[in-house]
Amino acid sequence: MFEKQPQDLRQKVKQLATEALNKSDPSAWFEVLYTEAQGDTAQIPWAKLTVNPYLQNWLLTYSPQSQGHSALVIGCGLGDDAEALAEFGFQVTAFDISPTAIAWCKQRFPDSPVTYAIADLLAIPPQWHYAFDLVVESRNLQALPLSVRSCAIQSVASLVAVGGTLLVINRFRETEAEPDGPPWPLSNSELAQFEALGLSEVRRTLLMDPEQPDVKHIRLEYQRQV
Repeated sequence: MFEKQPQDLRQKVKQLATEALNKSDPSAWFEVLYTEAQGDTAQIPWAKLTVNPYLQNWLLTYSPQSQGHSALVIGCGLGDDAEALAEFGFQVTAFDISPTAIAWCKQRFPDSPVTYAIADLLAIPPQWHYAFDLVVESRNLQALPLSVRSCAIQSVASLVAVGGTLLVINRFRETEAEPDGPPWPLSNSELAQFEALGLSEVRRTLLMDPEQPDVKHIRLEYQRQV
């Protein structure tokens, strides 16, 4: 999310996010952006129409057990990550707060086995708590301001079943100073909240984008033991 993009689109995203934050509804701008795009994927900065390469690399490198296992994709956007997980063998649920995004997914993949749903990360359906063997959080936390960061992290952690895995792919900052966003990269102290919520860090990979050498990304794999 918020990868290399035209200046005018960056400014639009920042304006929409700021307006939503000022209205104390920090997630509201996603639906506005999808609606105003009117089907033009170039107006959605994170819509690459392909699986996230950091997720794809993780699947190919570590070959997680998928048969008979459930997976949840948080903030699924236009559905490419969800479809990749389904192709890998997972029983996939994918949600987004934007009804337009979910309708777009269903239009793109009319015969998909993925269950696409409209939901809010900050108000997770109770039946999803501790329900998924694999939870993929890719670039959503960084799109939410620090004022709701702890609440969002708690919601993400609550989705992981006992024995399940959480995969986090986000921008990373080495300082605890509040960044200017969006996006708002995650810090070490924020990531430490996952362990405080009962998840054990299994693997941490710093990721470098050759097109954006000054931007740090991180991929973390967590497991819930009990």
